Amino acid sequence: MMKLTRYAWLSLAAAVSTLALKAVAWALTSSVGLLSDALESVVNVGAAVMLLSMLRIAARPADEGHAYGHTKAEYFASAFEGLLVVVAAAGIAYAATSRFLHPRPLEQPGIGLGLTAVASGVNFAVARVLMRAGRRHRSIALEADAHHLMTDVWTSAGVILGVTLVVLTGWLVLDPLIALAVAGNIVFIGWKLLRGSVLGLMDASWPPEEREVLEHVLDEFRARGIRFHAMRTRRSGARRFASFHVLVPGVWTVQQGHELLEEIERGIAQRLAPVTVDTHLEPLEDPASYRDQGLERE
Repeated sequence: MMKLTRYAWLSLAAAVSTLALKAVAWALTSSVGLLSDALESVVNVGAAVMLLSMLRIAARPADEGHAYGHTKAEYFASAFEGLLVVVAAAGIAYAATSRFLHPRPLEQPGIGLGLTAVASGVNFAVARVLMRAGRRHRSIALEADAHHLMTDVWTSAGVILGVTLVVLTGWLVLDPLIALAVAGNIVFIGWKLLRGSVLGLMDASWPPEEREVLEHVLDEFRARGIRFHAMRTRRSGARRFASFHVLVPGVWTVQQGHELLEEIERGIAQRLAPVTVDTHLEPLEDPASYRDQGLERE
């Protein structure tokens, strides 16, 4: 996990550089649309700092006080980024409303748009790197940051198009309208980031495609007469957790049961790593085996 922090440093460097470029672009043009784009880059800086901090915590090994590790720290980075996005949207909406009521002509739009385009190129390149790393290492924090940077790219594209139309048509009202559209878009992104973080913190089950892989593994053992129930799954950052009961003939020895559980856990780990599997062995013939499937025993 510690190797993921280098991606957080990359994100931070990109956020600082693009913020500087967009701030200069806004200062040169006085465009509230470009201001909205710059404010979103302020969010990127804060999110990158939080990402770096939480990845450092998530990398810590399990200890006596955190027996399941610290990987849930990633969800705090994602949630923090979502909150920052919403705050930035509020600031953009305020500035846009003021400019809508008091329109101003744009200054030096060509240079400003050029700087914004360069900043968007940086964000696009870094977002691709973060997305690949997030999927490879199953890091929700890196994926959230990548999605946000790609949103920033599309936001900038919209702002560039809008400001260009202002220059071509002279319709100054387009500038604040573009900014309001940007605000609405990033509120939606902020909501998605917050929702994903809450689901992780609430121990939501694995997504359907991952549960399907798990069922395929277990089907190989069902064909041998083994049964399963009390299936529960959750995720903590990059790590998956699964627990279930394994029902076998009551005449089996402890050694037979142990070897079967080892085989099952290996099969799951080969297809769904990183994963921690907890199993509970029960006799097929005992009625009591079917009365403990809930979180509370009957």
